[in-house]
Amino acid sequence: MRRRLASVRARATLGTTLVVAVALLAAGTAVLLSLWTNLSDQAGTQAERTAREVAAELAAGQPYRALSLDDDRPVQVVTEDRTLVAVSEHLERISGTGTDAVRPATAPAAAPSGDGGGGGDGDGEGEGDGEAGGDADDDGSAGASALRPGEIAEEPFYSDGSATVDGESADYRFAAVEVETEDRGTLTVYAGAPLSTERTAVRTALTVMLIGFPLVLAVVAGVTWLMTRRALRPVEGIRREMAAITASADLARRVPEPDTHDEVARLARTTNETLAALEAAVERQRRFVADASHELRSPIASLRTQLEVGAAHPGLLDVPGAVEDTVRLQNLAADLLLLARLDAGERPADARVDLAALVREEAGGRVRVSVDAEPAEVSGSRGQLRRVLANLLDNAQRHAREAVTVTVRREGGRAVVAVADDGDGVPEADRERVFERFVRLDAARSRDDGGAGLGLAIARDVAERHGGTLTVRGTPEGGALFELRLPSV
Repeated sequence: MRRRLASVRARATLGTTLVVAVALLAAGTAVLLSLWTNLSDQAGTQAERTAREVAAELAAGQPYRALSLDDDRPVQVVTEDRTLVAVSEHLERISGTGTDAVRPATAPAAAPSGDGGGGGDGDGEGEGDGEAGGDADDDGSAGASALRPGEIAEEPFYSDGSATVDGESADYRFAAVEVETEDRGTLTVYAGAPLSTERTAVRTALTVMLIGFPLVLAVVAGVTWLMTRRALRPVEGIRREMAAITASADLARRVPEPDTHDEVARLARTTNETLAALEAAVERQRRFVADASHELRSPIASLRTQLEVGAAHPGLLDVPGAVEDTVRLQNLAADLLLLARLDAGERPADARVDLAALVREEAGGRVRVSVDAEPAEVSGSRGQLRRVLANLLDNAQRHAREAVTVTVRREGGRAVVAVADDGDGVPEADRERVFERFVRLDAARSRDDGGAGLGLAIARDVAERHGGTLTVRGTPEGGALFELRLPSV
């Protein structure tokens, strides 16, 4: 049993720990994803801000060499044909953008036409850019057709990549912003924001989770183990007491009931109720065996005496007495057999029985018995119900002074059989005792009447097996009134 209890504790602890582990894993994954997404969005916002600042300068006609390019972060300006025309100064390597070039294809010193400080250099570069823009128009670039000169695209495009700036390599979040210029066509500005802070934050959170989650699981497992052990401790007490009861066969003992109001306390109470019912059943069986032995001893002894006398003196053999004792033994054996079947839980037959007809059949031939019956059908065993009526009529005739009255009626969903006599009745204090086995009231019954004290006990057991009741009360005339109530069909 201890191994079983330990197994219960282990299973409860393991189950709880697994559930908490799955919950923590799901929560940790959600936190990490949310953290990474938020920080990546922040990096994308920073990259977009840088790209838009450069795009605004291009839209205003700023020459490439005069652009405000962040030397600490990678920035590229490319044409529609993916030609790099401007780049941050210390960029050594880049990936994840439109081009991996890190040096402009044309000299960035030229200024666009119309630039007051640029002169001829601007015209030359403007022509080259114009040709690039014309190529883009011939290719049907979506940016060139959608934007007007001097206009910046509202929606940026994001990508992840890496770059080496001034000898330091890192991962970046790139934002690409398109801008339409007057004489250089559609240009795309790529600007990156480092993801090092985001990755550091995610790694830190992951480290905390990897350290904290096992600690949390250990605490959960330990608390669950201790609480389960404490909750199951009364079960071990119940087990020990049940083992002692089994070894001693002392059904008067009871298991300890804890002061809690949980399932274990209810189990202990139910166990004690079961022990009490078992004790009562064993005691009832013991009394039954003792009483049956006593009841059988008298007719057997009487019959043996008569037979021995008859064997020694044939002329003195009391044949009627021997037959009477034999019949008494036969009836007692039949009663004991029926009680044994009832105690074994024998279910009655499922047949329709008309109680009115059955009462008339059983009362026919009996003296001083009047019947007033209306049709009332019930479901059950015809033989057992006949036995109930016979026992009630026998009991009433033994105690009646002048008459016995039997009525059958329907009352709601019940069929009621009432057997009344005009005798001395049953004292109120004894109205439950008369249904106990082998009970004979001194003032009303004697062994000379042929009763063994089983008739009413059998009648009540059969009534209860049929889902009904059998009770006794007094009549206005002072006699006894037995009422049998059965579910009608």
